Amino acid sequence: MNKYIYPLVDNPFRKKDLKSAIEVIKTGRITMSKNVAAFENQFSNKIKNNFSIMTNSGSSANLLALQCLINPYRKKKLKKGDEVLIPALCWSTSLWPIIQSGLKPVFVDVDINNLNIDLNDMERKISKKTKAIMLVHVLGNCPNMKLLIKLKKKYNLILIEDTCESLGTMFNKKFLGTFGEFSTFSFYSSHQISSGEGGMISCKSREDYEIIKSLRSHGWSRDLSIHKKIIKQNKHLDEKFIFYNSGYNLRPTEVSAVIAASQFRDLDKFKKTKNFIRNQIVKKFRSNNVINNYLKIIDPTHNSDPFWFGIPMILSDKINRMKFINLINKQGLETRPIISGNFAKQPAVKKYLIYKKYKLLNADKINDNGFFIGIPFNKISDNLLNKICNIFEKNLQISKV
Repeated sequence: MNKYIYPLVDNPFRKKDLKSAIEVIKTGRITMSKNVAAFENQFSNKIKNNFSIMTNSGSSANLLALQCLINPYRKKKLKKGDEVLIPALCWSTSLWPIIQSGLKPVFVDVDINNLNIDLNDMERKISKKTKAIMLVHVLGNCPNMKLLIKLKKKYNLILIEDTCESLGTMFNKKFLGTFGEFSTFSFYSSHQISSGEGGMISCKSREDYEIIKSLRSHGWSRDLSIHKKIIKQNKHLDEKFIFYNSGYNLRPTEVSAVIAASQFRDLDKFKKTKNFIRNQIVKKFRSNNVINNYLKIIDPTHNSDPFWFGIPMILSDKINRMKFINLINKQGLETRPIISGNFAKQPAVKKYLIYKKYKLLNADKINDNGFFIGIPFNKISDNLLNKICNIFEKNLQISKV
């Protein structure tokens, strides 16, 4: 039994989601096939992106984006040591694919008001070696994409949008994940839609699409448009097992695909419900003087229409964060850091990366004072809403420095 009265995530699966999964299992065909392809088409049609390739996770999607950028079949490939800008507020597998691809990550500070990359600091850190931006859309929010795209074009940079936490969010009526050359999504249990595990990578060019498809499945050629041509050039090989590229096995299952597709059909409904609940909680908190004085709730970026992943907050310096978090967790409110805090402070970074110490003041503040709570899939009662508010108020008063 869950010990939390208000957990980060509740059970995301509905009866119809599970029914579709059971029907696939009964067929005995679980390996990637027609249901994966159908969901990929459904996804591209909805978000208006040219090509979409389903993967076993959002992390794998990030790896494929970076590996595509350095692939020898790509006409304009990145070279070893080229720099990729990444916000310090990021996830492990947003960062490591950069390093695993022989590229150099450069940490950029974030905007304290929206938690996303600080565009001024980003421009300051662009050098002659800078070739790409690994943009991380945080908890359903985004930076000013209009200004970011101006900088991208000015400096001729490749944009990868890590949209794993922000599926369904729009900026100027355009979905996040459609601004860059690549975009990645996650269908993990706590995300906007869920298939348990699963992800998607979208891209704009057929060249990248063909490379990614091959990389996803062992490097073989069987799913490529040029497969027949490759067969003619390699008559000494079994046509089903011609390995045209380097590769991984990052394929999803048919089960994941049908669950994700079932949920994706109701993306707009989920967004409406979750945003309504988020607004209920925010309104309640902002009407409470104690909470309002000691806690800042992050608002959506101007011209954006978020699908909130959670409710991110930053505590006042007058509050002992660890004490407050421990108290509310013990009283049934589950919390977690905003992504993973300032990732530049993680021990793995100190172990694997040698880089000059950048000033990441806002990322430090979010690391030290920030956290978020979840948003349930189902409406919450007035009684629970009042209880959450009372727990926050009481423990903020107790946790003053």
